[in-house]
Amino acid sequence: MFSNIYLVLVFIFLYAPIAALIIFSFNKSKSMGHITGFTLQWYKQLLQNDTIMSALYYTLTIAILASVISTIFGTITSIGIFKMRGKARMTLLNINYLPVLNTEIVTGIAIMSLFAFFKMNFGFKTMLLSHIMFCTPYVILSVLPKLRQLPENVEEAALDLGATPWFAIRKIVIPQIKPGIISGFLMAFTMSIDDFVISFFNTGNGVSNLSIEIYGMARRGIKPEINALSTLMFTTVLILLFLANRRDSIIKQASNRM
Repeated sequence: MFSNIYLVLVFIFLYAPIAALIIFSFNKSKSMGHITGFTLQWYKQLLQNDTIMSALYYTLTIAILASVISTIFGTITSIGIFKMRGKARMTLLNINYLPVLNTEIVTGIAIMSLFAFFKMNFGFKTMLLSHIMFCTPYVILSVLPKLRQLPENVEEAALDLGATPWFAIRKIVIPQIKPGIISGFLMAFTMSIDDFVISFFNTGNGVSNLSIEIYGMARRGIKPEINALSTLMFTTVLILLFLANRRDSIIKQASNRM
């Protein structure tokens, strides 16, 4: 009984601020102190804000490109790591864990220093590259477990039957690890669309995403548009996470029935 009450209190503590944000995004009053009625005007003003629309364009463009490219890189790298043996494999796995275990500010500053060393102009290109570098390790961690579940010597069997290495990977390996690839893509997209720290350190003039815009709006004073924008971002990320988890549960149920 006590454990259930404690669990409920923890969830209330964690999600009460998000619930308040969603409620006040529909509040007619500009004040956060009281509720005067239901309205959608803050969402309408949000859609009419050219700065926000520009940030939305860059957010979606970078998230889609970064997730697609990092999924391709991550899948190829996962297959390469899986085929390796000994210390080289463990070394690469430990290197892959570093961006995941590091705090984002360390990763963001490190990538920024790398771009500065190569004297690159900060803008769309640097933000895209930083998101690819940031998301790829998560794709690798999503694909590797599926590779470990493959039947032993399945690729060698395909080669013995006359298949080329590329044909064996494309027709035998990739279809069986597709759930991991899709999960990695969704994870990369979620991380990219919701990122602030990596983007903040690696963007340039004229290029901004929604997280940076929320930060800038909050510094100028809390406005109802911030609540509406944050609600939309939270809902988008929640839907993506739900789809990723739902797909994994469906696949597990299908495998258990077989």
